[in-house]
Amino acid sequence: MSDGTATTTTDLDVRLEKHRVELTGYCYRMLGSSFEAEDAVQDTMVRAWRSYDKFEGRSSLRSWLYRIATNVCLDMLTAGNKRARPMDLTESTPLAQAALSPRPDNTWLEPMPDSRVLPTTDDPAEAAVAKESVRLAFMAALQQLPPKQRAVLILREVLAWKASEVAELLGTTVASVNSALQRARATLAEREQPGAEATVSDPLDEEQQKLLERYVAAFEGYDMTTLTALLHEDAIMTMPPFDLWLTGVGDITGFMTTLGAPCAGSRLVPVRVNGLPGFAQYKPDPEKGGFIPWAVQVLELSDGRITGFHCFLDTQRWFPLFGLPLRLEAEPDKVEEGV
Repeated sequence: MSDGTATTTTDLDVRLEKHRVELTGYCYRMLGSSFEAEDAVQDTMVRAWRSYDKFEGRSSLRSWLYRIATNVCLDMLTAGNKRARPMDLTESTPLAQAALSPRPDNTWLEPMPDSRVLPTTDDPAEAAVAKESVRLAFMAALQQLPPKQRAVLILREVLAWKASEVAELLGTTVASVNSALQRARATLAEREQPGAEATVSDPLDEEQQKLLERYVAAFEGYDMTTLTALLHEDAIMTMPPFDLWLTGVGDITGFMTTLGAPCAGSRLVPVRVNGLPGFAQYKPDPEKGGFIPWAVQVLELSDGRITGFHCFLDTQRWFPLFGLPLRLEAEPDKVEEGV
Protein backbone atom coordinates (compact mmCIF):
# COMPACT_ATOMS: atom_id res chain seq x y z
CA MET A 1 0.00 0.00 0.00
CA SER A 2 1.40 3.37 -0.96
CA ASP A 3 1.82 6.21 1.52
CA GLY A 4 -0.96 8.12 -0.24
CA THR A 5 -3.37 5.21 0.07
CA ALA A 6 -2.43 4.69 3.72
CA THR A 7 -3.12 8.35 4.44
CA THR A 8 -6.47 8.15 2.67
CA THR A 9 -7.39 5.01 4.59
CA THR A 10 -6.45 6.59 7.90
CA ASP A 11 -8.41 9.72 7.01
CA LEU A 12 -11.50 7.63 6.18
CA ASP A 13 -11.19 5.74 9.46
CA VAL A 14 -11.10 9.05 11.35
CA ARG A 15 -14.10 10.42 9.42
CA LEU A 16 -16.13 7.27 10.07
CA GLU A 17 -15.14 7.13 13.74
CA LYS A 18 -16.53 10.64 14.34
CA HIS A 19 -20.02 9.22 13.83
CA ARG A 20 -19.68 6.14 16.05
CA VAL A 21 -21.41 7.48 19.18
CA GLU A 22 -24.45 8.91 17.41
CA LEU A 23 -24.79 5.79 15.24
CA THR A 24 -24.58 3.61 18.36
CA GLY A 25 -27.37 5.70 19.90
CA TYR A 26 -29.48 5.24 16.78
CA CYS A 27 -28.91 1.47 16.60
CA TYR A 28 -29.51 1.13 20.34
CA ARG A 29 -32.90 2.85 20.03
CA MET A 30 -33.72 0.60 17.08
CA LEU A 31 -32.60 -2.68 18.67
CA GLY A 32 -32.99 -2.20 22.45
CA SER A 33 -29.73 -4.08 23.04
CA SER A 34 -26.39 -2.58 24.05
CA PHE A 35 -24.30 -5.31 22.46
CA GLU A 36 -26.40 -5.72 19.33
CA ALA A 37 -26.20 -1.96 18.82
CA GLU A 38 -22.41 -2.02 18.97
CA ASP A 39 -22.33 -5.02 16.61
CA ALA A 40 -24.63 -3.17 14.19
CA VAL A 41 -22.40 -0.10 14.21
CA GLN A 42 -19.30 -2.19 13.63
CA ASP A 43 -21.06 -3.88 10.70
CA THR A 44 -22.03 -0.43 9.39
CA MET A 45 -18.43 0.79 9.58
CA VAL A 46 -17.12 -2.29 7.78
CA ARG A 47 -19.73 -1.97 5.01
CA ALA A 48 -18.98 1.73 4.63
CA TRP A 49 -15.25 1.13 4.49
CA ARG A 50 -15.60 -1.61 1.88
CA SER A 51 -17.99 0.31 -0.36
CA TYR A 52 -16.60 3.81 0.07
CA ASP A 53 -15.26 3.85 -3.49
CA LYS A 54 -18.92 3.61 -4.65
CA PHE A 55 -20.02 6.49 -2.44
CA GLU A 56 -20.53 9.30 -4.92
CA GLY A 57 -21.18 12.08 -2.44
CA ARG A 58 -24.76 12.70 -3.56
CA SER A 59 -25.62 12.81 0.15
CA SER A 60 -23.51 13.64 3.16
CA LEU A 61 -21.28 10.95 4.65
CA ARG A 62 -23.48 11.08 7.77
CA SER A 63 -26.69 10.43 5.80
CA TRP A 64 -25.01 7.58 3.92
CA LEU A 65 -23.90 5.97 7.20
CA TYR A 66 -27.42 6.26 8.64
CA ARG A 67 -28.78 4.54 5.53
CA ILE A 68 -26.36 1.66 5.99
CA ALA A 69 -27.06 1.48 9.74
CA THR A 70 -30.83 1.47 9.13
CA ASN A 71 -30.53 -1.44 6.70
CA VAL A 72 -28.33 -3.35 9.16
CA CYS A 73 -30.87 -2.83 11.96
CA LEU A 74 -33.85 -3.74 9.80
CA ASP A 75 -32.07 -6.95 8.81
CA MET A 76 -31.41 -7.74 12.48
CA LEU A 77 -35.06 -7.08 13.37
CA THR A 78 -36.53 -9.45 10.79
CA ALA A 79 -36.61 -12.17 13.46
CA GLY A 80 -39.35 -10.13 15.11
CA ASN A 81 -37.86 -10.15 18.61
CA LYS A 82 -39.05 -7.22 20.74
CA ARG A 83 -36.92 -6.34 23.74
CA ALA A 84 -39.00 -5.77 26.86
CA ARG A 85 -39.02 -4.93 30.54
CA PRO A 86 -40.55 -7.33 33.08
CA MET A 87 -43.73 -5.23 33.37
CA ASP A 88 -44.22 -5.48 29.61
CA LEU A 89 -44.49 -9.28 29.87
CA THR A 90 -46.20 -10.24 33.13
CA GLU A 91 -48.41 -8.90 35.89
CA SER A 92 -46.87 -7.57 39.08
CA THR A 93 -46.18 -10.34 41.58
CA PRO A 94 -47.13 -10.00 45.26
CA LEU A 95 -44.14 -10.55 47.53
CA ALA A 96 -45.74 -13.70 49.02
CA GLN A 97 -45.63 -15.30 45.55
CA ALA A 98 -42.24 -13.95 44.49
CA ALA A 99 -40.11 -16.42 42.56
CA LEU A 100 -36.91 -15.69 40.63
CA SER A 101 -37.48 -17.13 37.15
CA PRO A 102 -34.89 -16.05 34.56
CA ARG A 103 -35.62 -15.59 30.86
CA PRO A 104 -33.07 -15.62 28.00
CA ASP A 105 -30.86 -12.56 27.47
CA ASN A 106 -32.54 -11.66 24.18
CA THR A 107 -35.84 -11.10 26.05
CA TRP A 108 -34.69 -7.96 27.81
CA LEU A 109 -34.26 -4.31 27.07
CA GLU A 110 -30.64 -3.67 28.05
CA PRO A 111 -28.98 -0.74 29.85
CA MET A 112 -26.44 1.47 28.12
CA PRO A 113 -23.82 3.95 29.40
CA ASP A 114 -24.63 7.52 28.36
CA SER A 115 -21.10 7.99 27.03
CA ARG A 116 -21.62 5.34 24.34
CA VAL A 117 -24.84 6.74 22.89
CA LEU A 118 -25.08 10.46 23.69
CA PRO A 119 -22.82 12.67 21.56
CA THR A 120 -21.48 15.82 23.19
CA THR A 121 -23.41 18.93 22.18
CA ASP A 122 -23.49 22.59 23.18
CA ASP A 123 -27.25 22.76 22.64
CA PRO A 124 -29.06 22.08 25.96
CA ALA A 125 -32.38 21.35 24.21
CA GLU A 126 -30.74 18.84 21.87
CA ALA A 127 -28.98 17.18 24.82
CA ALA A 128 -32.27 16.93 26.74
CA VAL A 129 -34.08 15.28 23.81
CA ALA A 130 -31.20 12.82 23.36
CA LYS A 131 -31.29 11.82 27.03
CA GLU A 132 -35.07 11.47 27.12
CA SER A 133 -34.95 9.25 24.04
CA VAL A 134 -32.73 6.60 25.68
CA ARG A 135 -34.65 6.42 28.96
CA LEU A 136 -36.01 2.97 29.70
CA ALA A 137 -39.69 3.93 29.36
CA PHE A 138 -39.21 5.50 25.92
CA MET A 139 -36.96 2.65 24.79
CA ALA A 140 -39.65 0.16 25.85
CA ALA A 141 -42.26 2.14 23.94
CA LEU A 142 -40.12 2.09 20.79
CA GLN A 143 -40.00 -1.70 20.97
CA GLN A 144 -43.79 -1.79 20.46
CA LEU A 145 -43.44 -0.29 16.97
CA PRO A 146 -42.85 -2.18 13.72
CA PRO A 147 -39.21 -1.71 12.62
CA LYS A 148 -39.79 0.85 9.84
CA GLN A 149 -42.12 2.93 12.01
CA ARG A 150 -39.47 2.79 14.70
CA ALA A 151 -36.85 4.12 12.27
CA VAL A 152 -39.15 6.91 11.07
CA LEU A 153 -40.03 8.01 14.61
CA ILE A 154 -36.39 8.08 15.73
CA LEU A 155 -35.17 9.93 12.63
CA ARG A 156 -37.99 12.49 12.67
CA GLU A 157 -38.69 13.04 16.37
CA VAL A 158 -35.33 12.35 18.02
CA LEU A 159 -32.80 13.28 15.36
CA ALA A 160 -34.98 16.00 13.74
CA TRP A 161 -34.53 14.85 10.16
CA LYS A 162 -36.86 16.32 7.53
CA ALA A 163 -39.53 14.04 6.08
CA SER A 164 -37.87 14.34 2.67
CA GLU A 165 -34.53 13.20 4.13
CA VAL A 166 -36.12 10.18 5.80
CA ALA A 167 -37.97 9.32 2.59
CA GLU A 168 -34.71 9.38 0.65
CA LEU A 169 -32.96 7.25 3.27
CA LEU A 170 -35.73 4.63 3.27
CA GLY A 171 -36.30 4.76 -0.48
CA THR A 172 -39.95 5.77 -0.08
CA THR A 173 -42.20 8.84 -0.37
CA VAL A 174 -42.75 11.78 1.94
CA ALA A 175 -46.41 10.79 2.22
CA SER A 176 -45.39 7.29 3.33
CA VAL A 177 -43.01 8.72 5.93
CA ASN A 178 -45.66 11.07 7.31
CA SER A 179 -48.17 8.21 7.49
CA ALA A 180 -45.70 5.97 9.33
CA LEU A 181 -44.92 8.75 11.79
CA GLN A 182 -48.62 9.33 12.46
CA ARG A 183 -49.21 5.63 13.12
CA ALA A 184 -46.15 5.43 15.39
CA ARG A 185 -47.30 8.42 17.42
CA ALA A 186 -50.79 6.91 17.76
CA THR A 187 -49.36 3.61 19.02
CA LEU A 188 -47.21 5.34 21.63
CA ALA A 189 -50.14 7.47 22.77
CA GLU A 190 -52.30 4.35 23.30
CA ARG A 191 -49.73 2.55 25.43
CA GLU A 192 -48.76 4.41 28.57
CA GLN A 193 -45.38 3.13 29.71
CA PRO A 194 -44.51 2.78 33.42
CA GLY A 195 -41.70 5.22 34.11
CA ALA A 196 -42.75 7.67 31.39
CA GLU A 197 -43.61 10.26 34.06
CA ALA A 198 -40.04 10.31 35.37
CA THR A 199 -38.58 13.80 35.37
CA VAL A 200 -34.84 14.27 35.72
CA SER A 201 -33.18 17.66 35.31
CA ASP A 202 -30.04 17.97 33.24
CA PRO A 203 -27.90 18.46 35.20
CA LEU A 204 -29.63 17.15 38.32
CA ASP A 205 -31.11 19.93 40.43
CA GLU A 206 -30.30 20.32 44.11
CA GLU A 207 -33.40 18.43 45.29
CA GLN A 208 -32.60 15.47 43.03
CA GLN A 209 -28.98 15.42 44.15
CA LYS A 210 -30.04 15.33 47.79
CA LEU A 211 -32.56 12.56 47.04
CA LEU A 212 -29.78 10.45 45.51
CA GLU A 213 -27.46 11.16 48.45
CA ARG A 214 -30.17 10.02 50.87
CA TYR A 215 -30.79 6.96 48.72
CA VAL A 216 -27.11 5.95 48.76
CA ALA A 217 -26.95 6.37 52.54
CA ALA A 218 -30.17 4.38 53.03
CA PHE A 219 -29.20 1.57 50.64
CA GLU A 220 -25.65 1.18 51.89
CA GLY A 221 -26.97 1.22 55.46
CA TYR A 222 -29.83 -1.08 54.44
CA ASP A 223 -32.11 1.29 56.33
CA MET A 224 -35.61 0.29 55.21
CA THR A 225 -37.31 3.04 57.21
CA THR A 226 -35.41 5.75 55.36
CA LEU A 227 -35.73 3.93 52.04
CA THR A 228 -39.51 3.76 52.53
CA ALA A 229 -39.60 7.54 52.82
CA LEU A 230 -37.68 7.92 49.54
CA LEU A 231 -39.78 5.54 47.44
CA HIS A 232 -43.04 6.57 45.80
CA GLU A 233 -45.95 4.52 47.15
CA ASP A 234 -46.41 2.98 43.69
CA ALA A 235 -42.70 2.53 42.97
CA ILE A 236 -41.69 -0.35 40.68
CA MET A 237 -38.71 -2.67 41.13
CA THR A 238 -37.42 -4.92 38.32
CA MET A 239 -34.50 -7.36 38.18
CA PRO A 240 -33.73 -8.67 34.67
CA PRO A 241 -32.98 -11.45 33.75
CA PHE A 242 -35.72 -12.44 36.24
CA ASP A 243 -39.26 -11.71 35.07
CA LEU A 244 -40.38 -10.90 38.62
CA TRP A 245 -41.35 -7.30 39.23
CA LEU A 246 -42.70 -5.72 42.37
CA THR A 247 -44.84 -2.67 42.94
CA GLY A 248 -45.33 -0.69 46.14
CA VAL A 249 -43.03 0.21 49.00
CA GLY A 250 -44.06 -2.70 51.23
CA ASP A 251 -43.27 -5.41 48.69
CA ILE A 252 -40.00 -3.77 47.59
CA THR A 253 -38.59 -3.35 51.09
CA GLY A 254 -40.02 -6.72 52.08
CA PHE A 255 -38.15 -8.35 49.21
CA MET A 256 -34.94 -6.56 50.15
CA THR A 257 -35.07 -7.93 53.70
CA THR A 258 -35.92 -11.51 52.64
CA LEU A 259 -34.74 -12.81 49.25
CA GLY A 260 -32.58 -9.71 48.85
CA ALA A 261 -31.05 -9.84 52.33
CA PRO A 262 -27.52 -10.74 51.05
CA CYS A 263 -27.37 -7.21 49.58
CA ALA A 264 -27.09 -5.70 53.07
CA GLY A 265 -23.78 -3.89 53.43
CA SER A 266 -23.47 -3.18 49.69
CA ARG A 267 -21.54 -0.27 48.18
CA LEU A 268 -22.82 1.95 45.36
CA VAL A 269 -20.68 3.62 42.67
CA PRO A 270 -22.40 6.30 40.51
CA VAL A 271 -22.83 5.64 36.78
CA ARG A 272 -24.53 7.55 33.98
CA VAL A 273 -26.98 5.20 32.32
CA ASN A 274 -29.89 5.65 29.90
CA GLY A 275 -30.05 9.38 30.57
CA LEU A 276 -30.93 8.64 34.21
CA PRO A 277 -29.14 8.46 37.56
CA GLY A 278 -27.67 5.04 38.22
CA PHE A 279 -25.34 3.07 40.43
CA ALA A 280 -23.16 0.03 40.15
CA GLN A 281 -24.00 -2.11 43.17
CA TYR A 282 -21.28 -4.23 44.77
CA LYS A 283 -22.38 -6.61 47.51
CA PRO A 284 -20.13 -8.07 50.23
CA ASP A 285 -18.04 -11.08 49.22
CA PRO A 286 -18.55 -13.54 52.11
CA GLU A 287 -15.64 -15.74 50.99
CA LYS A 288 -12.79 -13.34 50.18
CA GLY A 289 -13.90 -10.10 51.78
CA GLY A 290 -14.28 -6.87 49.84
CA PHE A 291 -17.14 -6.52 47.37
CA ILE A 292 -18.28 -8.23 44.17
CA PRO A 293 -20.56 -6.91 41.39
CA TRP A 294 -24.25 -7.51 41.83
CA ALA A 295 -26.27 -5.08 39.67
CA VAL A 296 -26.38 -1.95 37.58
CA GLN A 297 -29.20 0.07 39.14
CA VAL A 298 -31.18 2.59 37.08
CA LEU A 299 -33.39 5.00 39.03
CA GLU A 300 -36.46 6.89 37.81
CA LEU A 301 -37.40 9.99 39.82
CA SER A 302 -40.60 12.04 39.95
CA ASP A 303 -41.83 14.71 42.36
CA GLY A 304 -39.03 14.20 44.84
CA ARG A 305 -39.42 10.41 45.11
CA ILE A 306 -37.97 7.32 43.44
CA THR A 307 -40.63 5.83 41.16
CA GLY A 308 -38.55 3.18 39.39
CA PHE A 309 -35.78 0.98 40.75
CA HIS A 310 -34.40 -1.24 37.97
CA CYS A 311 -31.58 -3.68 38.71
CA PHE A 312 -29.76 -5.36 35.81
CA LEU A 313 -28.06 -8.38 37.30
CA ASP A 314 -25.89 -9.83 34.51
CA THR A 315 -22.79 -8.22 35.94
CA GLN A 316 -20.24 -10.13 33.82
CA ARG A 317 -21.70 -8.28 30.82
CA TRP A 318 -22.68 -4.93 32.30
CA PHE A 319 -19.73 -4.00 34.48
CA PRO A 320 -17.11 -4.20 31.68
CA LEU A 321 -19.48 -2.25 29.40
CA PHE A 322 -19.53 0.54 31.98
CA GLY A 323 -15.77 0.39 32.52
CA LEU A 324 -16.26 -0.86 36.08
CA PRO A 325 -13.95 -3.21 38.00
CA LEU A 326 -15.16 -6.73 38.78
CA ARG A 327 -14.09 -6.39 42.39
CA LEU A 328 -13.85 -3.71 45.08
CA GLU A 329 -11.56 -4.01 48.02
CA ALA A 330 -12.69 -2.86 51.44
CA GLU A 331 -12.03 0.84 50.70
CA PRO A 332 -14.67 1.58 48.03
CA ASP A 333 -14.44 5.36 48.39
CA LYS A 334 -11.28 5.27 46.31
CA VAL A 335 -13.05 3.78 43.28
CA GLU A 336 -13.54 6.27 40.50
CA GLU A 337 -16.97 6.87 39.07
CA GLY A 338 -17.87 4.64 36.13
CA VAL A 339 -18.44 6.07 32.66
